[in-house]
Amino acid sequence: MIRVPVDSSSLASVGYDVDNFILEVEFRNGKIYQYLGVPLAIHQKMMSADSLGQFLNKYVKPAYECNRL
Repeated sequence: MIRVPVDSSSLASVGYDVDNFILEVEFRNGKIYQYLGVPLAIHQKMMSADSLGQFLNKYVKPAYECNRL
């Protein structure tokens, strides 16, 4: 999956697979996680949020299953 660099103190890059609803997040510490079943609207809201890390913690982590790569 292609990730784009983001301006965040905790995240390095974010990618999204539109066909499979997978949000992929690379943290600054090098760990990569995929969040499954994430709607496109949530990805779009996250990318426009003032704080990507806070959005991830509040709306994505508690609501979607994830796998560490």
